[in-house]
Amino acid sequence: METKNVFTNRNFRLVFFGALVSELGGALYSFAVSFYILEISGNNAFLQGLYLAVCGVMLLIFTPVGGVLGDRFNKAGIMSVCDYIKGGLIIVATVLMILFNAATAHIVILFIVGAVGNAVSGVFSPAAGALFPHIIEEERLQQANSYFTIKSSLIGIFGVILAGIMYAAMPVNTLFLIVGVCYVFSGVSEMFIRYEMTKNGEKLTIRLALADMGDGIRYLAEKKAILVFMLSILFINFFFAPVTSNFLPFFIKTDVASAPSYLFDSALKPEMWSSVVSVVFGVSSLLSAAILSAKKQDDKCGRKVSVLIAAIAVVMILLTVTFWLFVEQGRSLNAFLITFCAGSLVIGYLIPAINIPVGTMFMRVVDRDKLSKVGSITNVFSQGLIPIATALAGIVLQNLGSTALLLGCSVGFAATALFMIFNKDVKTI
Repeated sequence: METKNVFTNRNFRLVFFGALVSELGGALYSFAVSFYILEISGNNAFLQGLYLAVCGVMLLIFTPVGGVLGDRFNKAGIMSVCDYIKGGLIIVATVLMILFNAATAHIVILFIVGAVGNAVSGVFSPAAGALFPHIIEEERLQQANSYFTIKSSLIGIFGVILAGIMYAAMPVNTLFLIVGVCYVFSGVSEMFIRYEMTKNGEKLTIRLALADMGDGIRYLAEKKAILVFMLSILFINFFFAPVTSNFLPFFIKTDVASAPSYLFDSALKPEMWSSVVSVVFGVSSLLSAAILSAKKQDDKCGRKVSVLIAAIAVVMILLTVTFWLFVEQGRSLNAFLITFCAGSLVIGYLIPAINIPVGTMFMRVVDRDKLSKVGSITNVFSQGLIPIATALAGIVLQNLGSTALLLGCSVGFAATALFMIFNKDVKTI
């Protein structure tokens, strides 16, 4: 029996277009803040890194809080309130930046907005991640997740381009105001989402909140297959994150920027090669998500996902070998640029083919009344080692170089992929 397109669902349309507007605003803001902090701080990379660290820590701390709230209160209401708070926060901050022109004041304001904004995002994400099973039929979950990946890919492609144009064409205060308005519009859209929810009559206290978090951890511990899968993803992220976060900018700054010539050097500044890689990755992800949106969702995805992760491991090993051969040995920088873009094309296609079925499986397997708190725990679980990974990667790059980092990441990634392929619990998912 053919299922209707998920866009016929009014609630999904409200969530989708609300997320489209807020994610676009988020892309504009992230781009502008990164460059603006460097601009007003005299290109202080440490300050920019500290800003990102503060934001990341606040997100990790408040995500479990969001999980507790998401299972006890209306998820759409939480999303709407969070977007209103973020929009209002950015608008107020922009007004303060207009009133106080000093660079130091602007940096303090941006740090406060980053910290509070990511705390709010930590509350928002578990509610948003657990909403789909309440408003969408089970057989259309994969299609819904696919459309959301398409949306994110489009923002990844065009949002960065638009952000660059707007940042260059208008005062940063005007750009920040636009971002604030985007979040407010998203909050308005989410206000009209309706679904049936079971109300919990217990008054929420700190003790009860901690008990809920413990309940989520115990629930996850009882689902051995999901727990093993999440542990695997923890190490997958640990070994993959340094490639994009550490290696790519380091490679561009040290190898591309210092080269006497490189591919398309007449049209592209060295830093723009990072954007080229992002666009290649985004286009490939868009194609993958579009194909998945039309496919029937599988009952089990563990085996297939493990094989796809192993395929990424092969690409990472090839990139390590080609970097050593073409760059380290000084044979052809351009050959590696082409190889890296080709690898990004393949990985960009494979990641949605992994993330979408996994997200769909999670929504189907976990009890609906525990989705938010269990989802928040798995999010913290899967992302928790990334700050450590990026810190260690910086030390490796500084002391041993890019080849050593790529080799370590490739071997670790491949070992984790092999573990997943041969693990019996993963196959049952």
